[in-house]
Amino acid sequence: MGGPARLARFALVLGLLLGLGGATACGTGSRQPPVGTPEPDKFLFDRGTEALNERKWLTAREYFRQLVDTYPQSPYRADAKLGVGDTYLGERTAEAFVLAQNEFREFLAFYPTHRRAHYAQFKLAMTHFYQMHGPMRDQTETQEAVRELNVYLERYPNEELAGEARARLREARDRFSDHSYRVGLHYYRSRWYPGAIDRFREVLDKDPEYTNRDAVYYYMGESLLKVQRPAEALPYYDRLLKEFEKSEYLDEAQRRVEEIKTQQAAAIKEEF
Repeated sequence: MGGPARLARFALVLGLLLGLGGATACGTGSRQPPVGTPEPDKFLFDRGTEALNERKWLTAREYFRQLVDTYPQSPYRADAKLGVGDTYLGERTAEAFVLAQNEFREFLAFYPTHRRAHYAQFKLAMTHFYQMHGPMRDQTETQEAVRELNVYLERYPNEELAGEARARLREARDRFSDHSYRVGLHYYRSRWYPGAIDRFREVLDKDPEYTNRDAVYYYMGESLLKVQRPAEALPYYDRLLKEFEKSEYLDEAQRRVEEIKTQQAAAIKEEF
């Protein structure tokens, strides 16, 4: 789906869901703190957190929303705002992801220096990460996940979620590279070797740490051999052997290296 159409669809979903959220909020009287509660905002936050931990998304959201809307000066308001986002994220539906993004973006706009701003940025990235498609489908959400995770690591490299952000970023970038690799492999199997070479080179240029690059090295070498360019193929087999202790391509790569070097030695001998 194209960009404008996709934005229009999500805008419609957002409007509908916000309308439904407003209707639901009208019936949240049962989420009010009991009369005489010493710290009503804390009561709402604690009950919302309990419900969130129990994966009762709607109940948790009602408590958090009541706090956010009723106690603007509460020290728990910012955390409750994140709690609302977490309830949507927990539902794991396309519509809920849109609403979660809205909550986390608003948090970052309202509380840019808050101690949990890094958490909001990470969760914003995850709203896209959880929507990533398979390698041969549309990669828009993958692209957004990569962008938001990079923002996290640029702004908060030493925060507690940085390690997980790096791992998720590697997964997302692998998804991108999987797409180009699989296209290249299709070209290779279709015997369109120039197209395969271009795709494999694209993967290695854009993502030199690609997890599955041993396969890229191998098929790049094979493609170059098919077009009679053994001298260019040799370095890829060498890289495979040097960078990977375990790979299904190691034995065949070793044979290719020996064949190419034998042919090169024979060619040199013939010259003399």
